[in-house]
Amino acid sequence: MKLIIFGGTTEGRELSQRMAAAGAEVTVCVATEYGGETQPAGDRLRVRVGPMTALEKQALLQNADLCVDATHPYASHISVSVREACEAVGTPYHRLLRRESEAEGAMVFDTAAEAAAYLTEREGNILLTTGAKELPAFAAIDPARLYPRVLASHAALDACEAIGVPRKNIIAMQGPFSQELNEAILRQFQIRLLVTKDGGAPGGFPEKAAAAKTTGAALILLRRPEETGESFEDILALCLNIQTNHF
Repeated sequence: MKLIIFGGTTEGRELSQRMAAAGAEVTVCVATEYGGETQPAGDRLRVRVGPMTALEKQALLQNADLCVDATHPYASHISVSVREACEAVGTPYHRLLRRESEAEGAMVFDTAAEAAAYLTEREGNILLTTGAKELPAFAAIDPARLYPRVLASHAALDACEAIGVPRKNIIAMQGPFSQELNEAILRQFQIRLLVTKDGGAPGGFPEKAAAAKTTGAALILLRRPEETGESFEDILALCLNIQTNHF
């Protein structure tokens, strides 16, 4: 079986390793060097790093038995491009959905810009855990209030600098993080507002929500794009069935 997986998520890594162990020929596509570092390769598991054009996606998908889109829940534009490439070459496409979290007590906004507009009317330091790509939306807020938690990459640090965040405010760490570490960060920097996406359990959302509740920080949540798909368990069962019937 020839399986193509898009996404450097926890679920994508687990699926790729399970299917390679089952004998499938697996190619995992990740957008960044960081994603490549977290995705181990092997005899039956190849990792392709970097953005791809539509034609490159189509060439890769040609003659594949199945494509699984395991990209991040908020990377909807990538899902669209992968689905279109699959349709162009006739490769079956399946979207792996991460289970949504309970967000009791959170203020929910559709976009980072809407969340930023709300935050300008509130006082206190802000912990941004939405990723470097969302930082421009918060540029109108006093940068002294902003504490972005980002990957320790040049691109992420450049994004922080672009909106004037003081270097002493930048928290460059690789997650996910425990509730205890989240609480320590919230207290250390006197955070009153925590901005996050619903990355589900693999993305450490429950630990962030619990830490905000314990420390009294307000939880600001960016809503997930609406989409349809299947659970990890269903996708794995499908892949294993195809692999079994392939012989």
